[in-house]
Amino acid sequence: MPHTPLPLSGTQLPLTAGPYTATVTGVGAALRELAYDGRPLILGFDADEPAPASHGQILAPWPNRLAQGRYAFDGTEHQLPLDEREPPSALHGLVAWQTWTPQPHDDAHGVRLALDLAARPGYPFALQLLAEYRLDADSGLTARVTVINRSSRPAPFGLGAHPYLTLGGSIDRCSVQLAADHCLHPDARMLPDGKPRPVEGTPHDLRSPRQLTGTVLNHAYTGLHRDSDGLAWTRLRAPEGDAVDLWADASFGWLQLYTADHFGRTGLAVEPMTCPPDAFNSGHDVIVLAPGEQRSAAWGIRVP
Repeated sequence: MPHTPLPLSGTQLPLTAGPYTATVTGVGAALRELAYDGRPLILGFDADEPAPASHGQILAPWPNRLAQGRYAFDGTEHQLPLDEREPPSALHGLVAWQTWTPQPHDDAHGVRLALDLAARPGYPFALQLLAEYRLDADSGLTARVTVINRSSRPAPFGLGAHPYLTLGGSIDRCSVQLAADHCLHPDARMLPDGKPRPVEGTPHDLRSPRQLTGTVLNHAYTGLHRDSDGLAWTRLRAPEGDAVDLWADASFGWLQLYTADHFGRTGLAVEPMTCPPDAFNSGHDVIVLAPGEQRSAAWGIRVP
């Protein structure tokens, strides 16, 4: 049979609504592209390459790093494969490199993908996940992930997403605002060095717009201020007036901000997370899904 190559990021699912365009991939159900009037709002990547630096990926059943890939749950020690060797950690969960299956969807502006995550050594729990992306001409992108515990036992769970916001060029010319009262600081292992600290009086206070020049962020923010709809907002602004906002619903108690210093500060990672880094060890905000229990969480990106 003739060989028809598939892009390395899998099936490509394009979306359009008014000035917004997006592409979602079959590998990882990742948001590969998002643009407004042709202007990129996130750092994208080519269809025929794996997502670099976790661009646009869904992070489950835990976000961020898990120290040494080890944790204990319900009296049992577990060891996961290590994605990073130095410092050793299990990074961003288990679904980012899985092939998700597109599902029938009657919304011309939306796509839906599903994944059955099988139990395995290190994570002996079976989950079903559903990712939905939708564009609206006025409100931009909405992403929603739903998880169901298909196991016969409770399962520890956390969820995140990993878009890098961009306004073109270096983020040093931009300002960022995130109304949050506390943040975790990373140690040399890029894991929390203790409990969340107040941002008051520190360079990490983003409650008012802060210029990103000289600011290095790899911090998980919590104590998020929310609007009347329960949404927490991160706002990125460029001096010429370009702007992009990311919102996260009440399911996400954390937002990780990373200034992408290891690849040129061309985007700001804004990662909605239901729990902080290394949560399976700290126990902080870990969701324990009962057998058959279902949870959903939503976030989105728009031009104000």
